[in-house]
Amino acid sequence: MDRSQLLSSARSNITGLGRGQLGVPLLLLIMLAMMMLPMPPFLLDVLFTFNIALSIVVLLVCVYALRPLDFSVFPTILLVATLLRLALNVASTRVVMLHGQDGHAAAGKVIQAFGEVVIGGNYVVGIVVFAILMIINFVVITKGAGRISEVSARFTLDAMPG
Repeated sequence: MDRSQLLSSARSNITGLGRGQLGVPLLLLIMLAMMMLPMPPFLLDVLFTFNIALSIVVLLVCVYALRPLDFSVFPTILLVATLLRLALNVASTRVVMLHGQDGHAAAGKVIQAFGEVVIGGNYVVGIVVFAILMIINFVVITKGAGRISEVSARFTLDAMPG
């Protein structure tokens, strides 16, 4: 393979990332690596900041979209953001469990700042906030699962003859 063929092959592979040929598998591999490999606190800070910024942008686009079709990629972005958040949760939990004895900033400045804002130095407040968030998450997941089963049953019934 000569130099021009190699360059054209590399160029087509790079443009393929933009068209979605390798973008999704590469994103999934990065998320798997985030969950399996230990990450430095600085990288966690950068990724948490990106995730928060992405969430704010998605929220603002949803608020200012005039028609539902203006933001038709919302389900895809929501799925990617959820997967990113899940990978960040696993990675940050690993860092906290492995290096928590090193001090408050062992898991990164973003986690430390969020913890200080939420609990305000009082562990009882932290436990109450944690319990409330757990209950809300449980209710949301339960309602979502129920809704998914209703929609699935409706599609199944619609597909039946008669």
